[in-house]
Amino acid sequence: MSKLELLAPAGDMERLHMAVLYGADAVYLAGTSFGMRSFAGNFSPEELPKAVEFAHSHGVKVHATVNTMPRGDEVPQLPAHLEMLDSAGVDALILADLGAFSLAEKYAPHCQRHVSTQQSIANSVCAKAWYDLGASRVVLARELSLEEIRRIRQETPKELEIETFGHGAMCVSYSGRCLLSNYMTGRDSNRGACAQPCRYQYALMEEKRPGEYFPVFEDEHGTYILNSRDMCMIDHIDDLLDAGVDCIKLEGRAKSAYYAAIVTGAYRHVIDAVVAGLPVDPVWRDEVEHVSHRIYSSGFYYGFPGQYTENSRYIRKWQVCAIVLECDSNGLATLSLRNKFTAGDELELVGPDTRPFGFQAPMMKTEEGEDLKEPRTPQMIFKMQLPQAVPPMSIVRKAVALSAK
Repeated sequence: MSKLELLAPAGDMERLHMAVLYGADAVYLAGTSFGMRSFAGNFSPEELPKAVEFAHSHGVKVHATVNTMPRGDEVPQLPAHLEMLDSAGVDALILADLGAFSLAEKYAPHCQRHVSTQQSIANSVCAKAWYDLGASRVVLARELSLEEIRRIRQETPKELEIETFGHGAMCVSYSGRCLLSNYMTGRDSNRGACAQPCRYQYALMEEKRPGEYFPVFEDEHGTYILNSRDMCMIDHIDDLLDAGVDCIKLEGRAKSAYYAAIVTGAYRHVIDAVVAGLPVDPVWRDEVEHVSHRIYSSGFYYGFPGQYTENSRYIRKWQVCAIVLECDSNGLATLSLRNKFTAGDELELVGPDTRPFGFQAPMMKTEEGEDLKEPRTPQMIFKMQLPQAVPPMSIVRKAVALSAK
């Protein structure tokens, strides 16, 4: 069975480190302009070469997004931006605008050109047209079925790579082509600043009765006309491979480093098992339930996903307690605190190539060697004895009853 590239999100340096160490084949990120996630951390011109160097040192490719639709007054800044990405060693550019695509050939000659999902490529004629213009990969529209993807694969040159989204948030519109955010908040979703008004809780207010809110509901569960479930294709990796997909993309550059680590690690293990023809350990399917998410669906791959009518809330059942900075062969670890916990709490640990396991928090130590029952200060460095040795960047977490959004 052929290899399936795993492309993971890297919103900033910490998230890039997590994605790389937890098993990504490639990461996608952005500079500080022309990217569709302007509220992710992103990478300055000084940070980008360091990010590329780290990824390349681990055999991981870097794709940079240049996927906004630049206005006329922005176009003069594009050549310098493209040259910066090229000189930083970026492997591929993800482009949506035809003008930016053509400029990239001249100003970023060492980068492959991938066509963004913002182009909503939904048929083989469109895919081949982009190939004829110089694209080495197309990121297909998220609204396609597996059969439509299979047909595109059969009707396009084998040299043209096909990438599809496999996990993460689904836009209620066509891949960000929504005017709600711009109209309601002045933040343009097509320019990387979506305020996600499709996920707001709405009420009705009569003009002459300000401050009096009346419920808006379709049935006893509330209103869900704008609901969008999250996509999860971790159970269907074999079908994606059979359809001819070359790369599966994980959505989430604006999400946490914890999300980048857990979802990347889960898909890494499942892809490797499927490609090797081995049984999939169900623990990795369970891992995608450990991140903040909405009710999962398989998107449009098997037909219309349907509407989830119970609520529009996120499921948040786990909290990061600490990150392992280093650990000796006996399991004595130095950690950085993220959320407070107490000796005696039931914890879990998961890490790069480390199957999740549970343990009870022991008495901990400060850096000075004093007993520490309950670390509290954010980013505090402390020591804890773990049941086994684990790699750096392993994550200690615990189940919590957090209020849903």
